[in-house]
Amino acid sequence: MRQGEEPEDSKNDFEESNEHHDSKSFDYMHVKLEEHAQPELSTKERITEFSKEVCRDGPKVVYNFFLTLFPVLTWLPRYKIKKYLPGDITSGIVVGIVTIPQSIAYSLLANQDPIYGLYTNFFCCIIYFLTATSRHNCVGTYGVLCLMVGEVVNKQLKAAGYVTDQTTTAAINATLVNGTLCGKSCYAITVATSLTFIVGVYQILMGIFQLGFISMYLSEPLLSGFVTGSSLTILTSQMKYLLGLKIPRRDGSGALVLTWIDIFSNLKSTNICDLVISIVAITLIIPCKEINDRFKKKMKVPFPIELIVIIVATLVSYYFSFNVTYKSSICGTIPTGFQVPKAPDWSLISSIAVDAVPIAIIGFAMTVSLAEIFAKKHGYTISTNQEMIAIGMCNLIPSFFSCFASCAALAKSLLRESTGANTQLNGIISSAVLLLVLLAIAPLFYSLQNCILGVITICSLRGALRKFADTPKMWGISKIDTVVWWVSMLASSLISTEIGLLVAVCFSMLCVIIRTQRPRATLLGKVSGTEIYEDQFTYKELNNIPNVKIFRFDASLYYANKDYFRSSLYSKTGINPSIVSTLQRKAKKEEESASRVTGNRFIARFNLIKTEKRTIAKTSVPQLDIHSLIIDCGAMQFIDSVGLGVLKEVRSDYEEIGVRVYLVNCNPSVRRSLHDGGYFINISGDIELLAFHSVHDAVTFSERQFKEKQKEIQLRDAAFSFDPDQAISNDFTK
Repeated sequence: MRQGEEPEDSKNDFEESNEHHDSKSFDYMHVKLEEHAQPELSTKERITEFSKEVCRDGPKVVYNFFLTLFPVLTWLPRYKIKKYLPGDITSGIVVGIVTIPQSIAYSLLANQDPIYGLYTNFFCCIIYFLTATSRHNCVGTYGVLCLMVGEVVNKQLKAAGYVTDQTTTAAINATLVNGTLCGKSCYAITVATSLTFIVGVYQILMGIFQLGFISMYLSEPLLSGFVTGSSLTILTSQMKYLLGLKIPRRDGSGALVLTWIDIFSNLKSTNICDLVISIVAITLIIPCKEINDRFKKKMKVPFPIELIVIIVATLVSYYFSFNVTYKSSICGTIPTGFQVPKAPDWSLISSIAVDAVPIAIIGFAMTVSLAEIFAKKHGYTISTNQEMIAIGMCNLIPSFFSCFASCAALAKSLLRESTGANTQLNGIISSAVLLLVLLAIAPLFYSLQNCILGVITICSLRGALRKFADTPKMWGISKIDTVVWWVSMLASSLISTEIGLLVAVCFSMLCVIIRTQRPRATLLGKVSGTEIYEDQFTYKELNNIPNVKIFRFDASLYYANKDYFRSSLYSKTGINPSIVSTLQRKAKKEEESASRVTGNRFIARFNLIKTEKRTIAKTSVPQLDIHSLIIDCGAMQFIDSVGLGVLKEVRSDYEEIGVRVYLVNCNPSVRRSLHDGGYFINISGDIELLAFHSVHDAVTFSERQFKEKQKEIQLRDAAFSFDPDQAISNDFTK
């Protein structure tokens, strides 16, 4: 950046210009930069231009709108049948088979009948095929969302006066919904569909208004801790099925602890049949899943252990009549076909609108994050806003067909990728498999025990629960991220999922604020033989620049950290300019007083003797070993008005004690703030050279300026010490 040439017609001679300093004397020329001129259009001109574009490109805009809203119109005409179809068919069938048991199991988690989980996965796959840009995401029932939906449904069931105690299966109350009498099961799905409708509306609006930045506040440690904490809650809620206990579902703050208290209080009522079947199912499912994970590269298709366990368990339960003989709870009647579409219950919207917010955020955060991972891995691009609209459509439209909230599921998405999926077409194949179940096979699961569904749900949590083993490694990488993970996990499990998510987000943002409020502040030293300057407290064998301090502040300067900036600057440099200035002024006054006392030769002898005996206390002024202070602003993304005021005060205080202050590595935004705030204008109204593009430029300039100043002082002292009489005497002697 040195020895650069200036533009002839520079319109923006900002702070780096210096008309007072002679660039030749310093052998240094600073660069002037001209900013781009932004065209300014009036409101009338903007409306005119917009109208012209609409009239000229109207049909094209409509065409592009439909292509954006339905990406299938873009990629399906270019679909390569021979290359893509075999993998899509295989993947679709495998994922569809695996989805069957999970759909039924997650329905219990959402406090719904088993058929509604099948509906949800069926419709979501079709709509996501039409609207999504991700080729590998598998949208459907997801454990965490099902848990959150179940909590909302349970809360509304209590508010409506339904019995939530599992000792009875019939409701003691009935409610009119859209003019028809509705029992407990009917009211539960009505609440779930109304909630899903609001979730879909929220997600579509976030996609339209491009509010995807909200997901930035859900960091990976936060989201991972939230999923793990929710998994603990899911595991706890399913334990009653494994033990065959008839205990009520707990929701709200402390639900996890209260549920375990209920479990231990009712252990004597454990159903031995359910317990034995659960143990046998776990010993079969977990080893097979481990084998699938370990040899997934060699196995083209994973072994469908969940489906086989469901089939075998259903047959055993049917032929041995577990429900009659051992009072084991079963799924019961599962209808075939589809229900008549119906609108949500609008009277419920106001009571569940707030509950829908965290579900919408978690749903689109999981979907978008998985879509970005697969897109990066396989080398294609996705549209984040379109993905939010797609998942919103997967909730909005199915809400009219007795479905509950859904999002991309990690386990099924990884399975889809590993089994050879190439495009979104595999979702249609999975829907075809589910359609077969809905039309013909569903009633065959009448005798399926609920404990088997609980085992399947718990076994699907292995990945989330394994995150506990990763915390030591996470602690070694980032202690703050580890603390965020633990806070998120504990809050979501011990308090509730909704409040836990809010607590985790607030704590994560607090950590960011603390890190910017008390960032690292250090002094820099020079690497020998280079123009590189590094942290003196981190690296060895760095050279200090004589009489120059280089201070670095690793954060933006704003109102929250202004005091820490000032205190750390004084601490690192070892100089508090306010104290030094006060001592200098006090010492100067004492010198002036002493000179006035010794200058009074005409006073009385007694007074003179008394004055000479008087002891005058001398103020000790610290000797400064610094003539220039360089502040490295490379880590400052912005400065606010308070930060600008602090920089002005620092510059004024240090220059009052004879120390020049320079700023380096300022980005354009910071330079503009400094320029507009008048930082570079001195008392006389002139612009001073106080900002540089690199630390080395500032060091070089400060050293040269100090040397020139020393020469001026020497010449001035020589002029004042010149004695003409002595000079004549010397000449005469010669």
